[in-house]
Amino acid sequence: MDALKRISEALSSDPLIAAKVETRIKYYVYPDTADVTKPYIVIDPLRPPVPDDYADNDWMTETHLIQIDVWAKTRADKDLLGNQIQLVMKTVGFYQSGSGVDEYDKDVQIYRDGRRYLGKFYRDDL
Repeated sequence: MDALKRISEALSSDPLIAAKVETRIKYYVYPDTADVTKPYIVIDPLRPPVPDDYADNDWMTETHLIQIDVWAKTRADKDLLGNQIQLVMKTVGFYQSGSGVDEYDKDVQIYRDGRRYLGKFYRDDL
């Protein structure tokens, strides 16, 4: 399963996220602070998929750990998008897990909300 593609498509198709972020949803690539004039979303896997749930000496599922960062100029946009992403992630089988980041960089005046999501999926190649 291509978790990054699945997440990106789900986020891009959400009307609220699409209106605020437009095409600024990326994998792995963090924006330069000067480029964050409008909200920006980064999808970042924190580890490769982990095999799980074995049967007949073969793994049946894979667990994915993904971090999604929202970068925004306003705290309201950061909070709105972070909460909407959480709802969208649930629809594609990911649930918020563990710690995250909620910070403000006063030097460049950018807010960041980084949340970690865990999802388990059956392998496509079985």
